[in-house]
Amino acid sequence: MEEKFIGIVTGALTRLPKAVLYLCTFALVSALGIADFFSGFELSFSFFYLLPVALAAWTISRLAGFLFSFASAAIWVTTNFLAGEQYSHPLVPFWNGLTRLGFFLVVALLLSSLRRLLDHERSLARTDFLTGTLNRRAFFDRAAIELARAGRYGRPLTLVYLDLDNFKAVNDRLGHSAGDDLLQAVARTVSRMIRTVDLAARLGGDEFAVLLPETDEQASRTIVSRLHQALLQEARSRDCPITYSIGALTCRRPPIGVEDLLHRADALMYGVKSSGKNSVRYAVFSG
Repeated sequence: MEEKFIGIVTGALTRLPKAVLYLCTFALVSALGIADFFSGFELSFSFFYLLPVALAAWTISRLAGFLFSFASAAIWVTTNFLAGEQYSHPLVPFWNGLTRLGFFLVVALLLSSLRRLLDHERSLARTDFLTGTLNRRAFFDRAAIELARAGRYGRPLTLVYLDLDNFKAVNDRLGHSAGDDLLQAVARTVSRMIRTVDLAARLGGDEFAVLLPETDEQASRTIVSRLHQALLQEARSRDCPITYSIGALTCRRPPIGVEDLLHRADALMYGVKSSGKNSVRYAVFSG
């Protein structure tokens, strides 16, 4: 429960614009400096200066963590001096400031490194290892959000289910490395031909899915036709005996779930395979 709460809070913070995060962090370190000044030098606030350092390093960047490390150390030294703290030697406050700066910098470095590691692990968990597209799980999660949005606002969307014809022959004749190269080329072609708002995923083996939000049946025919031709051109350039069976299902007001949507588009694709392959079959689901 605590991990889920922390994840929600962290996600909300990282979605804020960087300018807002910088402003909030600056306000926090300023508030700490004011509180530190009015509390006097006898009460140490040095630990609390880790808050803006951690916030900046985790939600903004490593550089921001370093910048607020310097700011926190400088404000700590300044407020203690203004509060009237006495030292046995004039260099003592600067030494104390440098030791705290070093501690802040180490914390900023560790937190920013941990954040990068977590982001990388999260990306790997949602990405197909071979093609770099979404994996099946990530596609289901993202597609469910798009389905809910389309249903809420009454907007159409299209799901494209794509399968490589004769892919086994490529593996048998040229080897699995050639097959992997072909799958990567297919993924690159699909990613190049679709919009940034569209979702592309490898569902497994030689099957891919593409979700096209805000796409009705007329627009889907144009997009899918161009995609089909681009894929065939890629196969010809590699001298591969590959064609593509594609099913494209347009939902005018999608009330169905992702699993049902995939099942219907998959049935369209298999209809193409059973009737000669290398074609596109379109259908409209109206609910």
